[in-house]
Amino acid sequence: MNTIARGIAIAVAGLLGASGVAAAAASSHIAVGLLGPYALIALTHAPALLALGILAQTRILSLAAMVLALGAILFCGDLATRHFTGHGLFPWSAPAGGMLLIAGWLAITLAGLLALRR
Repeated sequence: MNTIARGIAIAVAGLLGASGVAAAAASSHIAVGLLGPYALIALTHAPALLALGILAQTRILSLAAMVLALGAILFCGDLATRHFTGHGLFPWSAPAGGMLLIAGWLAITLAGLLALRR
């Protein structure tokens, strides 16, 4: 993984982790709304991105990290925007983010299967 991709993955992991904890706290103390799902997505993908940013050794894992980062940003961004403003980030941003998250996890699966062949 190149230095820029590594930095992006680790920075997005930090932002997802921090915002996920804040969203979890807010959803339990203030208003549930869409902050619970936000916290779930953010806090499950933050450690994955951190691990990929630190350990990714193949192009597929690097790509998976970037796809997961973009997917989490779109998905969480849409949930937060909907929660605070009542409308989404842009049309289809949450489904697009969700599809990118699925694609990122499938890329990780592919990387694992290819590693078995070595």
